[in-house]
Amino acid sequence: MAQRAALILFILFQVRFVDGQSIPDSGRFSHLDSPRQSIQDSSQKKPIIHTPVLPGIESTRSAHLNTDSIRLYITDSLRYSSKKPEDFHNMPVFKKDLLEKHAFFNFSGKPVHIRAERFEALSYDGLFYLLLGMLFYFAIIKLFFAKYLANLLTIFFKASMKQQQLREQILQAPFPSLLLNLLFVISGGLYGAFLLRFYHFGNNDQFWLFFLYCGGILTLLYLLKFMILKVTGWIFNISRAVETYLFVIFMTNKIIGICLLPFLVLISFSGNLVTEIGITSSIIMICVFYIYRFMASYATLHKEIKISGLHFFLYLCAFEIAPLLLIYKVLVTYLEKAY
Repeated sequence: MAQRAALILFILFQVRFVDGQSIPDSGRFSHLDSPRQSIQDSSQKKPIIHTPVLPGIESTRSAHLNTDSIRLYITDSLRYSSKKPEDFHNMPVFKKDLLEKHAFFNFSGKPVHIRAERFEALSYDGLFYLLLGMLFYFAIIKLFFAKYLANLLTIFFKASMKQQQLREQILQAPFPSLLLNLLFVISGGLYGAFLLRFYHFGNNDQFWLFFLYCGGILTLLYLLKFMILKVTGWIFNISRAVETYLFVIFMTNKIIGICLLPFLVLISFSGNLVTEIGITSSIIMICVFYIYRFMASYATLHKEIKISGLHFFLYLCAFEIAPLLLIYKVLVTYLEKAY
């Protein structure tokens, strides 16, 4: 009797297990059936056949019935939220006082529109390679024209024009003279651009344009001076005195172009204090060289054409000082209007 009861219970358990694992085929799309179809099925009273389904297949089928969780939860909380943001003026008193006394945010004030410019780091690569090229350029001149450079320095620092032989050797070498004149134009143009940047004339973004302007002004100025002096010497038959005077002028310019190189390196990559010291020292050096040029020129011209000190001073004011002051005034006025 006990064996029969156990057998009946085992059969009932198996039937219950198969019935729980089976799903009607129409159950997959039951959520798509219309009410009309369900009424028709009930009126026809067709028998529903249960087919057993394996657990793996059932899990695959049930996966299609799950809703996409990404579509359900990734939504704009502010857009679909029924709760509106709290107005500052309608807040409770304790919240309003707390926000008004905030140390870093002005919640109660009017909004202020602030434009922030894009930060761009300054690049000194172009300036570095320019200075490196200038030093390399001077090194080539010193390597291939060492004798010319030694004679030039000897005449300049001895301050004597009696060494006629050295002077003739310098005049007979036009190519190194042209190279050193070009070095003077580049050094002077770069030095002028540094002065404009240091004394805040114009915009720092126009540094290379100022470099071209200063170099072009120096070139134009000395070309005009060379032509005017040549024509004056031919008209008044003082060509030899003019040649001597031009030799002193361009010799001084060559020395200034060479001596400016260490100051340019110092000014380019130093702080404000070191830059100010370098600019002050270079200005003093240039003034000393020009004073030397005026003294050497007067001594030469006084021997050649017997010119007086008053006439030479008037010449300096008319052809040396006045053009520089005029160029300075025009350049400053242009920069103030443009920038």
